[in-house]
Parts: sequence; structure tokens; C-alpha cells
Amino acid sequence: MSTFDSLRFRNYRLWFAGALVANVGTWMQRVAQDWLVLTQLTDNSGVAVGITTALQFAPVLVLSPWAGLLADRVDRRKLLVATQGGMGVLAAGLGALVLSGHAQLWHVYVFAALLGCVAAIDGPVRQTFVAELVPGAKLANAVGLNSASFNAARLIGPGVAGLLIAAVGTGWVFVINAVSFAATILSLTRMRTSELHAMPTTTRAKGQLREGIRYVRGRSDIVVIMVVVGVVSTFGLNFQLTSAMMARTEFGKGAGEYGILGSILAIGSLTGALLAARRERPRVRLVIGAAFGFGIATGVMALMPTYASFAVACIPVGLASLTMMTAANATIQMSTDPAVRGRVMSLYMMVFLGATPIGSPIVGWIGETFGARWSIGVGSISALLVASGAALWARRHWQVRVRYHVLARPHLEVYRDEAGVGRVPEQRGALEAADAQTAA
Repeated sequence: MSTFDSLRFRNYRLWFAGALVANVGTWMQRVAQDWLVLTQLTDNSGVAVGITTALQFAPVLVLSPWAGLLADRVDRRKLLVATQGGMGVLAAGLGALVLSGHAQLWHVYVFAALLGCVAAIDGPVRQTFVAELVPGAKLANAVGLNSASFNAARLIGPGVAGLLIAAVGTGWVFVINAVSFAATILSLTRMRTSELHAMPTTTRAKGQLREGIRYVRGRSDIVVIMVVVGVVSTFGLNFQLTSAMMARTEFGKGAGEYGILGSILAIGSLTGALLAARRERPRVRLVIGAAFGFGIATGVMALMPTYASFAVACIPVGLASLTMMTAANATIQMSTDPAVRGRVMSLYMMVFLGATPIGSPIVGWIGETFGARWSIGVGSISALLVASGAALWARRHWQVRVRYHVLARPHLEVYRDEAGVGRVPEQRGALEAADAQTAA
């Protein structure tokens, strides 16, 4: 499979371009928002930054199940136009408040929560809409390129935000982000609806939320993915917070250097995304292996003595984290019944993003109490523990063999008998588990 296969389709090209512009703006706002709270509205309070992040992601815990059901019921393209417009309006409102000189900490909290409500609706439909842009055989490639777009923006956005904050202040960064959402709206409105690969929609009926939950409970592979991603997301994927604290308190740097850390992290993430776009069928084993690699990489990063060495250590962290996230996303989407895909992805988004409101204040408190390095260290330890636990569970229930080779990536193998039971057969190779339930 070619890395850029999905770009041959016009609708996907439009989506990719529009999303790239909007993602750059989003990353700029994230950096500006954290810097505003950390340096202007508080006295270097990691807890306040953690609360802001938590409020932005907390609505996912409440709204995601209904958002997933909405994604299964309505025209996904029209719903995306509405959510993208809503996020643009909120960004403009916060920018106007900051530029007027009246912004207070509670204002940022309110806007973060409102943005979180809109993003909670946007998330599941954004994830499932990709399947309408390309044929089914190209879905893994499209998911990988989506991640590449997001992380290319991550490469550009934080650095640009740092420079703009130093030059014109945080308020204008929010305004620029508001304008960037017009790119996504334009790309959605210019798509050829006749070329969309429409997925089935679900008619209104009782028990549809419970149906999605039952579906996930019956799929042990999806449950394992959600547990691993949930733990790593809670304690490890807090880069905005931990990088801000490291830059400010450990290395004595300013907004520009903080923004550069985000861009350097994205070098690894973009590499991981492009590698993911070449995989035809990612599996659970890659999620577990990448989580273990993430634990090692973040542990090394936490120990780096200088700003320069810390920045270099961000690259493998970005590679491992993006590999885990992309493999998890693509594995779930490709193996899920399209009729319930929106609800399944909403539950995944609850675990992935909804863990942040729980983890961010805890990680912020750890950073304030024990030092910024421990705010990264707790993520490293938790990732190593959950990856090891998942590998042991998989070995016991799926007969997975976990092997680690020097100069090679973690390798896990699954074999089953003719009845589909997870037992290791005498003859290896031909009976490798390939179905969605035991794919690892």
C-alpha cells in the first residue's frame, strides 16, 4: 500500500487540506491557552492548567454516548459543518475577551468547558466520517493520513503559536484559530456527495446506547485496546501540561521554547503517522507494544538534564504515542460493524479523551508537589504497567507469545485451533488468529 493512496480521492483531498489548516489553528490555541493560564492568569500553577485541560475534555465523559448515537443517525457531513462552526465561534469569543483585557481565569474555564461540549459531539462523527471518503480497503490508510495531518499541524502550530505569543499576545492566536475553521467548513461544502461511500444510518429505537455497550463488551480485543489507551491517556498523554512545566520550572524558558517542544514532539508523531498509513491492517499487538515503548521513551525523557536533550527525547515519545493511538483507532474502525461504528467510536473517545479530566489535575498536582519530572515519570510507570498487564492477559486468554528482540520492535503472536479457541496448535503459522476477536 502506498503511503498517500487515499489522496487519489477528491473528497478525501479536500478533507485532508481543510483539516490540516484547522488543526494548525487548534494546536496554536492549545499552546496559547495553557500559556495564558500558566503565566498571565496564575503564578505558574500546574493545577490551574490541569483544570483547564480537564474542563475541555470532561464533556466527553457525559456527551460521547449520545454523540456516537447521533453520528449513527444523521448526515455526518452536515453535522461536521455545525460543530466546526461552533468551535470557531468559541475561539473568536475567547480571543475577543483576551484582547479586551478583561479575561479572568474563570472565563477560560467556561470557554474550555463549552469547547469541550462541542468537541464531544464532533469527535465520533469526525472519526466515522472518514469511512465515507474512501473505499473500505483504504480505510487504514485514510486513518493514518488523518493522523499525519493532525501531527503535521502539531509540528507547525506550537512553534508558530510561541512566536505569535511573543510578538502579538495570546488573544490574536485565538482569533487566528477561529478563522482557520473556515477551511474545514469550505472543504465539507465543496465535496461531491455522489462520490461519498455512504454508511448505513440507524433509525431511532429504544436501547441503542445499551446495544453499543453490549457490542463492545462482547469484543475482548476492543476492551483490551480501551484499557491500554485509557491508562496511557490518563497519566501519560498530558504533553501540553508537562512540557509547559518543564520549560518554565526546570529549564527557565519562555513561550517560544515551550512551543518548539510541541513541534519537536510532532516530528516523531508525524513519522509514526506516515508509517501507520502504510499498514493495511494494524492489530492489538501493535497497540500493546507501542504502549510499552511509550513507557520506556517517557522514562528516558523525564531524566534528560538539559533543554536540548529533553527536546531530542521528545521525538521517540511522539513516535510511540502516535503509533499506539493510530493502531487503536484503525483496529477498532476496521473491525466494527458499520451500523454501530459511531457508538463504538464514541465509547473509545470517552476512554481516550475522557481520561484527561481525571489525569490532568492529578499530573498537575504531582508536578507542583514533587517536581515537573515526576509529572512525566508517573505516565512512564503507568504505561509500562498497563502494557505488561495487557500482554500477560493476552498470553493467558489468547495464547499470545510476547517476544522482545534487540534492534527490533516488540513482537506478539496469536494462534488458535479450528474451533477458534485460543490454544497454541502444534503447527505454527497457518493457524495464526486473524479474526477481529483474537487479532492481536
